[in-house]
Amino acid sequence: MDATGLIAIGAGLAVGLAAIGTGLAQGRIGSAGVGAIAEKPEMVGLVILLIAIPETMVILGFAVAAMVLLMGGGLGG
Repeated sequence: MDATGLIAIGAGLAVGLAAIGTGLAQGRIGSAGVGAIAEKPEMVGLVILLIAIPETMVILGFAVAAMVLLMGGGLGG
């Protein structure tokens, strides 16, 4: 396998593992949030915010993948 293939695998792992972590976190936060909303309906805004926070992991994973591809010569190189 040449360097281009390894660069592509690294970029895919950066996004994929971040997405798996985000999915696990959002599942737990969402289930706890539904329970909290059932007891205190005024917590809807806070729960939505807490569910959105893990999305930053995927955005950072995408940024790392883009840097790996662009700096590593994986695109057009």
